[in-house]
Amino acid sequence: MFKLIRLERGCRLPTIRLFKMKQQQLRFDGRVVIVTGAGAGLGRAYALLFGSRGASVVVNDLGGSRDGDGKSTKAADSVVAEIRARGGKAVPDYNSVVDGEKLVQTALENFGRIDVVVNNAGILRDKSFARISDQDWDLVHNVHLKGAFKVTQAAWPHMKKQNYGRIIMTSSNSGLYGNFGQANYSAAKMGLVGLANTLAIEGRKNNIYTNVIVPTAASRLTEDILPPDFFAELRPELIAPVVVWLCHESCEDNGAIIESAAGWATKCHLVRGAGTPLRVRITDNVAPEDVQNQWNKVTDMSRAQRHESIEEVSSTLLGILEDMKSGGTSSSSSGEVESVFEFRSKDSIIYNIGIGANVQNPSELKFLYENHEDFAVLPSYAIIPGQMAFFESDLVQNAVPGKSVDLSQILHGEQYIELLKPFPTSGVLTSTARVSDVMDKGKGAVILCDAETYDESGEKIAVSQMSVFAVGAGGFGGKRTSDKAISTVDPPSRSPDASISEKTNPNQAAIYRLSGDFNPLHIDPSFAAISGYSTPILHGLCSLGYAVRHVLAQYADYDPARCKSIKTRFAKPVYPGQTLKTDMWRDGNRIFFRTSVVENNSIVLTGGFMDLTEVTAASKVVLKAAAADESLPSDAVFTGMQERIDSDKEVCKKINAVFVYNITKDKNVVATWTCDLKQGKVYKGLPVGGAKADTTLTVDDEDMIDIALGKLNPQTAFMKGKLKIKGNIMLAQKLKALQTAAPKL
Repeated sequence: MFKLIRLERGCRLPTIRLFKMKQQQLRFDGRVVIVTGAGAGLGRAYALLFGSRGASVVVNDLGGSRDGDGKSTKAADSVVAEIRARGGKAVPDYNSVVDGEKLVQTALENFGRIDVVVNNAGILRDKSFARISDQDWDLVHNVHLKGAFKVTQAAWPHMKKQNYGRIIMTSSNSGLYGNFGQANYSAAKMGLVGLANTLAIEGRKNNIYTNVIVPTAASRLTEDILPPDFFAELRPELIAPVVVWLCHESCEDNGAIIESAAGWATKCHLVRGAGTPLRVRITDNVAPEDVQNQWNKVTDMSRAQRHESIEEVSSTLLGILEDMKSGGTSSSSSGEVESVFEFRSKDSIIYNIGIGANVQNPSELKFLYENHEDFAVLPSYAIIPGQMAFFESDLVQNAVPGKSVDLSQILHGEQYIELLKPFPTSGVLTSTARVSDVMDKGKGAVILCDAETYDESGEKIAVSQMSVFAVGAGGFGGKRTSDKAISTVDPPSRSPDASISEKTNPNQAAIYRLSGDFNPLHIDPSFAAISGYSTPILHGLCSLGYAVRHVLAQYADYDPARCKSIKTRFAKPVYPGQTLKTDMWRDGNRIFFRTSVVENNSIVLTGGFMDLTEVTAASKVVLKAAAADESLPSDAVFTGMQERIDSDKEVCKKINAVFVYNITKDKNVVATWTCDLKQGKVYKGLPVGGAKADTTLTVDDEDMIDIALGKLNPQTAFMKGKLKIKGNIMLAQKLKALQTAAPKL
């Protein structure tokens, strides 16, 4: 079932104008524009605005009444005079739009080219359907539909030759929804939508974009139809900026239906419901009773989707037919597959090891020991069940219209995961997977793979989106962008707030693949060589797992329950054994991250972010340390450090590193100190002046005192979890002489 919907509620155009005041003015210098029906109303508003922005305008108008009777040059001449009086360029044209080649010839003779055609001319011959004569029908269709066809067709070869063109078709709410007494007008207006859809496809390769405007404006066609108060608010000047923007070279919309009225605009779409099979097997017949029984599903629009091309629609139908051939077992009628994912605590541990969790870090023991009181799996594991659903199906292979995708030519482009509750460490999960959109990138296709994961009780616990690039699968005439894609976000322009570097194991890919991704590219040297790599490469999701672990360590005290969502783009490959460095920026509960390979300084994860469910302990470092007025007993330790440095400069040379101390009380960070031995300074707060921590130590205020007094051995504190260390652990061993000298204690 098809239904026409507004994609969004739209926006008031004054908001757009305020935004545009800050931008460079949109100009049409050197462009030539034909506006049909430009003697009054909307056409006049379009022509005047184009003229004021530097365009050379052909003002076309027969000067007839709204029913098409009569003829006069006065309407077009008046508008031309207005444009010229304001310093613009314009010429009149008095031809009928049915003689489209004459309008284009006027443009060529006066200005030498044609860049924009605004098909605006129209008449009304309103009568009930039973009373419409052939003449009423033909006249309306000649002006609206045939006229737009003839003018556009005459301009088309010139636009193709110059590899540029912008075309506007004018439809109507009567066309989109119907209106009593306007069967002829409604049919013509909806016909213009179909014409525009095809021109958008055929013109795309020549940079000719065709869009539809659905205006509601005060004009001679509506002056005695609409209520006076309503009529007064429908000024054509409020719609003209929308049309002018659609015709500008910087507007990339093509095939859009834009409705506008009274300083408001929105986009309309044709959508199709998910539908349902009326038979189970390809050999079955369909009876009217079968249709009756399934009618509620046939007409259900709750899961309606927009399809960008006839190829997409055909592709889904082919998938349904394949389902019927297999007896309905390969996938659901909506193009979904369902997959069951069973895992145990051992699988969670293997995954955690696969993304670098290490027993040498006491804080990570809970990821490696099933009897630990806080045993947990790292949140990026939630990606795996949805990924497995795609591995077990042929959704990706059949996603591109008219083509079969070769899995050996698939590249993982981007990944998003949102956790609706903490992920379990074992159990039986069910995931539904579907291809939500396909984009044509020329040399390849981008396939959006969406999945939802449910626990044993049927509660949804995670949603994910995997973006894959199919090499060589492009060129099928599809769209280039999708409003279904979840975007990456660039980090702030300042230096990172924190960084963590960690060397991967040469066996990292061999370990990670045990979590289900058995692509030989990550283990077989000969397969890697065929793919153009010197050795097998690390899984992109493994690199992401490292980054996720680093963010949790820095900003969430290693608590997976604080992770709400994760997004990143995979930029370049990583080889097992290389060192991954994650740079991080905090902005409230959003942590931006970017990961690079230290050995060659190449960025491998970009546009990444992790949203946290609450302000984390590490976030509070900045907030509380900046706001706290009360002094802590451990403050004296850092005062003593500065005095020790001042009295013995050699200690700085021996250690030559930057340390950050997070001081806690009741497990909350209440103060942060920086000991910068490269600069010989100890101060409260995070590192400044571009300095970055080599080692970060987290310790309770009282334990810090005991370490300084020699009552608590730092190694013992570390083993008991009283002292947590991130970064270069070996450097921390050099601190003993510095932090035990505290004369003011």
